[in-house]
Amino acid sequence: MSASGTITIDGRPALRFERHLHHSREKVWRAVTDPGQLSQWYPLRVTELEPRVGGRIAFDDGEGTVYPATVTHFDPPREFGFDEHDPDGKEREFDDHVRIELREEGTGCLLVFTHILADPSIADGASGGWQACLDELAARLDTASA
Repeated sequence: MSASGTITIDGRPALRFERHLHHSREKVWRAVTDPGQLSQWYPLRVTELEPRVGGRIAFDDGEGTVYPATVTHFDPPREFGFDEHDPDGKEREFDDHVRIELREEGTGCLLVFTHILADPSIADGASGGWQACLDELAARLDTASA
């Protein structure tokens, strides 16, 4: 995996990772958009996911907090993105934004994972966390049947 570290997108700090996967874009798409599969590698369990732009997502931290999100990009099997909102419903200047792009590449695909941060002070910790999550995604893809 390669990571370009902290970059700037629209004036906001962002983390970007690229992962070359030896799996079809369709298989990876299922792993990043099916709530059951997404819950296996994403840091929070997905309890709701409406697969459309404007759809709702609910992430459960297992400790009583549900993080709401809104789907911003949904173009199967190419692009999935969402804004994660404050769990207490407080208005913030920016929401965290996560975007996953899948590009065909030989017999597999290139996954481009971008996290635009609401709080730039978490960049170092978030970077390590996302690397671990993407490692888990790759491992699950490698052991799952087609």
